[in-house]
Formats: sequence, structure tokens, C-alpha cells
Amino acid sequence: MVIGTASAAAVAVAWGGYVAYEANQIKLNLEQAAGFATQTKDALLAGNSEEAARSADDADRYAARAKDATDSVSWRVASAIPGIGGPFDTTRQISDVVQGLTSDVLRPAVQAGAALSPDQLLLDGARINLAALRDAAPVLTETAAAADDLATRASGIDSTFVSQIDVPREELVNQTAELSSLLGNVSTAADIAPAMLGADGPRNYFIGFQTNAEARGTGGLLGGFGELHAVDGGVRVDELASNRELSLAGKQGIDLGPDFERQYGQSRPTTDFRNSNASSHFPYAAQIWRSLWAQESGMQVDGVIATDPVALSYVLDVVGPVVLPDGEKVTADNVVELTESTAYTRFGTDNNARKQYLQLIAGKVVERMTGKISHPQALLEALGKAASEGRLAVWSSHPDEQSVLADTALGHVVPEDDAPYAGVVVNNLGGNKLDYYLHREIEYTADSCSGDTRATTVKVRLTNTLPPGDYTKYVAGMFDNPMGAPAGTNLTNLSLVATQGAKLGKVTVDGKPAFAFTGAELGHPVYDLQFPIPQGKTVEVVYELTEPASSKAPVVPVQPLVDSAVVTTDVAVCAE
Repeated sequence: MVIGTASAAAVAVAWGGYVAYEANQIKLNLEQAAGFATQTKDALLAGNSEEAARSADDADRYAARAKDATDSVSWRVASAIPGIGGPFDTTRQISDVVQGLTSDVLRPAVQAGAALSPDQLLLDGARINLAALRDAAPVLTETAAAADDLATRASGIDSTFVSQIDVPREELVNQTAELSSLLGNVSTAADIAPAMLGADGPRNYFIGFQTNAEARGTGGLLGGFGELHAVDGGVRVDELASNRELSLAGKQGIDLGPDFERQYGQSRPTTDFRNSNASSHFPYAAQIWRSLWAQESGMQVDGVIATDPVALSYVLDVVGPVVLPDGEKVTADNVVELTESTAYTRFGTDNNARKQYLQLIAGKVVERMTGKISHPQALLEALGKAASEGRLAVWSSHPDEQSVLADTALGHVVPEDDAPYAGVVVNNLGGNKLDYYLHREIEYTADSCSGDTRATTVKVRLTNTLPPGDYTKYVAGMFDNPMGAPAGTNLTNLSLVATQGAKLGKVTVDGKPAFAFTGAELGHPVYDLQFPIPQGKTVEVVYELTEPASSKAPVVPVQPLVDSAVVTTDVAVCAE
């Protein structure tokens, strides 16, 4: 009996020692696979296809070793032991995802070659290699779908009580999400960029520059514009003009549906460019701008692009400063202040001179962007950052292209789905430039899920940070002042674009009950309030709603104004 017990103990110790040895080998193999996977991605972005292929093969070899080990009998037995099997099972799931990453994503991605390398994608540093994008489109579609599936699987791997496993698990989640985003973006570009950039014939676009010191739904007032022309991957922008070149008389509107007309019709948005982008749904503004420009110029453009001074600052951070004819240097650090604040002081009431100054700055930046690019990867990252913040938006008049754009950050759309949604939108009512000094805080909270509905609250704090001083009427006065508010007061229309099916119970402004105008936007209820924000003061608005319970993640888009809004969400994802 003693001999039997001792033998069993010896076997258990031996088995435990073997499992420990195997665990260490798995750990080393996964670390090697992760390192070579990173090398593969870096080599692809750098255009080094041979190095990418070698690294992908090495990553796949080490990942396969780890997967084989976690599929072994001893590992599966350990995974089944109650109480301690969790880390073993998590490690097996990690190995499965890593092996899928190396075999189904990295090795096929090497075939995409130049399409994944910004340096190789540019011909002579100025024209995009559209043929390379089109050739890579099929493999990019497959690898992007595989990467997305693996990112989903990685995010669903359970955490454990062992930090040595949880740290690699979190790294894997981040790595697969990053790779999925990269391949998804490149796949989308390969799908629509060749045609949009003139591979099948010249394309023309209206490009609008938004002044978000005067807030509108998509960012800011349309302050300037130009035409962008694309031919075979090369682009040029004609001389820019100010909005003074857009006449207000004799324009014919377009029909954007009864909800749009009820929500915005009183401000004539389809005929008056000043109110053309009150909605936060960029395709509305784009179609209006296309219509107005066709009536102004006789040209039917293929699409519309919008940007703002903050996006220009991201670009200048990559391409370097531009120098104006008088020697003034415009940099990433000063372009926003120059264009959204200083210009209004420097030129006082001389609006023509100010608009010419702003056109000159925008023109210099665009000229630099559309010339020879020294750091294409950094520029793409800057444009990606602008797009993620809604500061670079694109719409196409071609339905197949627009259907793709609408699902990307470039689309800047109000989604037509029932996910929890809190779109907080500011429109300037004073016709001034006080939104340069606006600071926003947004909180979206929801009670726990019970039944078909739940109580939610959207709290918005708007602060007018205008410092004491003397300001021109153009900056701090009011075009229309029915409230008789003093100069420096920000007159605001605040809209909440809420979850589909939501009902407003009560809304307060600084704790006092208020009346909200009710409209609709693409199936979402919209609740509007109009109020002043005194200079140096904060106004707090609280919407109390009943919303449908939802298993989808909440969406809180941030309107691209000058400030970086502080956004807090505490919305539980309900079980299906």
C-alpha cells in the first residue's frame, strides 16, 4: 500500500514537472511568435517584403509549436481539473488565436506587398500606386476578415488569476485589434480608393473648410472651399476661395426627406450655406454643398470632403511649417489659434482681409500635402487621427463607394441602428466665434438592465471660457439677440440625438425644468434646447430618458469642435 501510494505520488510529481516544463516552452514559443509577428508588421509597413516573409514564417513556426503543445493530452487533462484548469484553457485559446494570426493573416498579408507600405504605395513621392492597391484587394479582403474574426476571438478569451497569463492575453487583444484595424483600413482603401482617385477617369471633389469657432453639426461654419481634382492617383487643389464667393440668392433646395425638413427647414439649410451643416450627419451637408456648388459653378462633383484647422495642425506636424509671403511661419502649434482666434483680432472688422489670410494658410497647407511627401506613413497616421475625430469627412456621389465610406470613420454618419446612442450637437445661434472658447463635458449613464427598457441620463456641461477683454462684435457680439444677452454670451442650440425608441421624461437646465423641441434624425429622436451661456459660466443640461434595453455597445460620437470634450459613459451592455 505504501509502495502504491509512493508510486502514485512519484507519477503525480513527474507529471506536474512535465506540465511545468511544457508551460515554460509554450510561454517561450508564444513570446517568439509575438516578436516575429511585430517584425512582420513593421517590415510590411517599411516595404521590406523579403524580411516580412521571413518573419511571418518564423512567427508561424513558433505559434504552431505552442498550439501543438496546448493540444497535447497532458495539457488538456490539466485544463479539465476543477479549480485550476482555467489558466491552462486560457493559454490554449491564446495559442489558437496566435496560430491563426500567423497562418491566416500575417503570411497571406505578405502577398499584399506594396499595398501595405506607404513608402512603396507612393510613386515618385506624389502619386498613389493604384494598380498595387487593386491587385492586392482580394487578399486584403480575406486577411482583413480573418483578422477581424481573430480580434473578436481574442477579446472573448477569459481572464485568469495568473498574471503571467493575463498580461500576454491583454497584449494579444491589443495586437489583434490593432492589426485588424490596419488591415481593415487598407482593405477599404483598396476597394474604393482606385476609382475615387481617378483610376477609371478623372474625379472632381468639393472640399470645404469648416470654421469650428462657430459651431455647426458637422463641426463648424463653412468658411472656405476649393475643388480637388484626382487623375490616376495624383491630386491637385485649385485656388481656394472664401464663402463670400457663394451667393445666397436664387438657389434651389434639395429634398432630404420630411424629418430633415421638420428638424432644420426653418433655417433654409439646403439654400443657405451658413446653415447647410446644422445636422451632424455629414452626408446631408455633403449633398447640400454639392447642389449649391453645381448651381454656382455648373460642375457636378463626384464627392465632397470636409476638414478643419485642427486637422491641418495634425498635417503640419508631419509636413512641417509653411511660410507665408510676409515671412510669417504657420506651424502645428499655432495654426488653430491663428485661424480661429488671432485672425479675428488682427484684422478687426476687415473681413475680406481676414478671409484672404485664412485662404492663404489653407492653400499653403494643401499645396504641401499634394506635393511630394517625405513621410507618407506619418501623414496617413495624421489623416487617420483627423478622421477618427470627425475632422476629415468624405462623401461620394457614387452609391457603391458611399456604402463603404458610411461604415468608416470618414463617413461621419448618424447610424441607422438601435444601439444605445447619445449624439450631443451644438449649433451656434449668435453668428459669432465664441465656440473657440467652448468647453464640453458629456456623461451618458444607464441603469442596470431589467425588462425591455431602462432609465438613462445624458448630462451635458457647457462652459464659456471667454477671458475678460475687449472683443469685436464679430467675435463676441450677436447676429441676432432675441434674449437681450450681453456681449460675450454664447447663444446655443443644444441637440441630443438619442437612441432609437428613446422617450424623454424630463430635461432641466441648471436644475430648472425646460421645454425641449422634439424632432427626428434617421430614426433617432432629437431633443433641442436653446439657451445662453454667460461669459465665464457653465450651464448644465440633464436629459432623463427611457430607452430600450440593448445588448449592443453604447455609441457617443464627439462633435469635432476646437476643444477636446470630456466624455464619460457608464452604460451596461444588456444580455441578449
